[in-house]
Amino acid sequence: MAQGHIIPTIDMVKLFASRGHKATIITTPYYVHLLSKTIQKTSVYGSLINVLTLEFPCAENGLPQGCQSLDMASTPDLLSKFFKATTTLGTKLDQLLQQHRLDCLVADMLFPWATDVAARYGIPRLIFHGTCFFALCATVCVYRYAPHKDVTSDCDPFLIPNLPGDNITFTKTQSPEILREDNEESELLKLYNEIPEVVKRS
Repeated sequence: MAQGHIIPTIDMVKLFASRGHKATIITTPYYVHLLSKTIQKTSVYGSLINVLTLEFPCAENGLPQGCQSLDMASTPDLLSKFFKATTTLGTKLDQLLQQHRLDCLVADMLFPWATDVAARYGIPRLIFHGTCFFALCATVCVYRYAPHKDVTSDCDPFLIPNLPGDNITFTKTQSPEILREDNEESELLKLYNEIPEVVKRS
């Protein structure tokens, strides 16, 4: 549901298929054509790859019809509604898993509800992080220790604690927006706050 996750998703699916495993991508209708076209080009493993769709609840969440991709949520209000809409996909995934038996579920880190859905069917859930390991570690350290809250200006540097190697500094403006978010009611912040607990159970 985010453009930057399409290539790594396809790469993972091809990796599973190259090992002889059937792999299914679950996505919204917006991405079906792009994924199907890409999979057809993967002729060697194409027969092992399937695409299933979940209807994205646009209207129910105040989104314009067809707003099924993160890049379409072009304002802060739409972005909040988009993340809220993703939290309602658990029921739809549950219905899909009743019809299609899976051995494992790989779901985005921003879908914490996927862990509970997978648990109901007794299948493991792996978390997909769409970023490199260094960025992930840096984000965790900033989120956990909040060094950015000790500076007075968005341009003042702060040290990211507990990372190996040389002292690594950032400014608030260089940090991911989620870490600069002060609004506790933000849908993205609510999702992000659920991630540490979900990681323990996945």
